[in-house]
Amino acid sequence: MRLVALPGGSAADPVFWSAQAFEDFEQEIVDQYALAMAAAGLSDSHIRNTRATIIEFARSVTGPLWAVTCQDADRFLAEQRRLGRSVSTRAGKAGSLALFYEFMVSRYQGRIHRATGVLVEQPIDEFNRQSGASLGKVRVPPSDAEIEAFFTGWRHSIPQARKYLPAARDYFAASLWRRLGLRINETVMLDIRDWRPDLGGFGKLHVRFGKGARGRGPKPRLVPAINGAAELIDWWLTDVRHQYGEDWADPDAPLLPSERFDRELGRCGRVGGNALRRTLALQVEQRLPAWSGRMTPHVLRHYCASSLYGAGMDIKALQELLGHQWLATTSRYIHVRSEHVELAWKNANERVESRFAITQKEG
Repeated sequence: MRLVALPGGSAADPVFWSAQAFEDFEQEIVDQYALAMAAAGLSDSHIRNTRATIIEFARSVTGPLWAVTCQDADRFLAEQRRLGRSVSTRAGKAGSLALFYEFMVSRYQGRIHRATGVLVEQPIDEFNRQSGASLGKVRVPPSDAEIEAFFTGWRHSIPQARKYLPAARDYFAASLWRRLGLRINETVMLDIRDWRPDLGGFGKLHVRFGKGARGRGPKPRLVPAINGAAELIDWWLTDVRHQYGEDWADPDAPLLPSERFDRELGRCGRVGGNALRRTLALQVEQRLPAWSGRMTPHVLRHYCASSLYGAGMDIKALQELLGHQWLATTSRYIHVRSEHVELAWKNANERVESRFAITQKEG
């Protein structure tokens, strides 16, 4: 049996362990990382996916996890590309590995070094980690004129639709993406009680299922019904929602119901995200063919951010509206026309000239 030096249950007294104990210690580190993620409140699915990535990486190297190098990570990520993994998938795996090694350095560096003489290296660095900015999916949205024409045509078509109720519902959902930048899952999970017209000057939507960072649970927020959203919600609740059934007065009923009746609940179920995506795609194909196959709910979220920023909204306020944890994320959602930059440049120069003229007069 091959024996290797390995820290045992007591970090003070390293002993010679079997190869099996060697593997057990490696597994202990992975398990402890999973426990730490659970303690931090990360979701079960996030923990499972992270463990799977770490194990996949461990199987790709010949030595223990604490002895890998940047070259090992290079080979692993290059193989992921060869296997046809998407850019976002590779970026996600690289990020998971980077955080795991931060954990190992922080919690196990001392034990590993005393027992083996190895200093744990962070194998994911600025050269091999796929950055979010290079994912190749910059969602530059359509122009204001295109969006206005698209939604105007869609709105006018609703009364003539073969099925009025789903036509109105799908238009309402897409309008929330356009005007408030809601995510699609945030939209479908809204209940009637989540509309609070009594809050603020415009009323607010209580988004209870906002996206949490790094696999954490839902991150709720209050979204003011600005940008024409208050009138839109009033139209939906006053003219349309009650036609789906008596549950319109039930605060726990979905704001966006399905056509199908749920016998267990005694009312309509909740519309699914795929149904909303499908309708948007069909409407785009019919009314904005230049964007066919490219217009998604997330593109409309980008449009909302860009249009509000272009209208003068502060980027910090946009961050709060969109539910981003980091300001850098919000900045990637802003795609303004060149004239916006030119106007800012012109205004800046005018301010400089004005100050110079005042100085000249005072002199």
